[in-house]
Amino acid sequence: MPLTPGARLGPYEIIALIGAGGMGEVYRARDPRLGREVAIKILPKDFSADPERLRRFEQEARAASALNHPNILTIFDVGKYGEVPYVVSELLDGETLRQRLAEAPLPPRKAMDYASQIAEGLAAAQEKGIVHRDLKPENLFVMGDGRVKILDFGLAKVMRSEVPSALLTQVPTSIAETEPGLVMGTVGYMSPEQVRGQPADPRSDIFAFGTILYEMLTGQRAFRGSSPADTMSAILKEEPELAASLPGATPTLVRIVRRCLEKSPQERFQSARDLAFSLRESSSASANPPSVLSPRPRSRAILWLAPLGLVALLAALLASDTGGLRERVFGSSAPAPIQSLAVLPLENLRATRSRSTSPMG
Repeated sequence: MPLTPGARLGPYEIIALIGAGGMGEVYRARDPRLGREVAIKILPKDFSADPERLRRFEQEARAASALNHPNILTIFDVGKYGEVPYVVSELLDGETLRQRLAEAPLPPRKAMDYASQIAEGLAAAQEKGIVHRDLKPENLFVMGDGRVKILDFGLAKVMRSEVPSALLTQVPTSIAETEPGLVMGTVGYMSPEQVRGQPADPRSDIFAFGTILYEMLTGQRAFRGSSPADTMSAILKEEPELAASLPGATPTLVRIVRRCLEKSPQERFQSARDLAFSLRESSSASANPPSVLSPRPRSRAILWLAPLGLVALLAALLASDTGGLRERVFGSSAPAPIQSLAVLPLENLRATRSRSTSPMG
């Protein structure tokens, strides 16, 4: 039964029910000790009697509380009230990415911004040895200021923390181990290895990321079928038509989506950190196109020297005019009357004249 406004859950005062889903109910509440509002997620009583669901709930709290990153939901507290377990987190103002995509696809620039933030959050989780395994638009929250937060680590797979992130794909899990052949995740966003029931590693989150980026750009799911089985078959066998489906995306962004959606984990980005780096490079290239497309303006000195050079050349030609250039340019009007006379030293110029060339040759 949902909690009513004014009810107390430990030290917290319930304000209102925000939403409910398969893994619990979320309430808006107030922490009177710090004077701030928080979100509280609790399991219904019948769920708390299920050991598997209770284990997943506690696992989410442990996994998320180990993370401290601006693109991951912050966990404040965990506890139990009677038999009801709960987790307290920051209260977010905004909407899920699913709600945002219900309006329209995102412009490529906005999709790049969201994608970069998601990749940074995934990288932080992977560096703590955490694989989300259920990344989808419902588990991504877009805040009013444009920040994106990753939510819900209920299916998270936590690797041994002492192992370097580069070796995470080769080690067993310390919690959330699954039996071979057990399919975990959300149909439409699972990687091929998850569909086959094989172990998931950081590259599985990369595949899910690719499906989300595709959906942000197109408004359509990358893999869809008339039934869950058909959708899973599409994940295993089909390739989205990227060039035709992403007309507004840059070639670099199309290559990023294609690489994320490779069927073989070895062909994808090997970590979210590598993915985040590629997204930053692509964003930088889009903001600063090559100089051939946007030539730099010439210096002011060059712009002034060019016309001055032409004026000087024309003046020299006119001063040494021997072929009537002056008349052809300015016309054949009679010269102006002489206003002054220059007197030169008297010399015998007869020899000079006798050597001069006449117009007749």
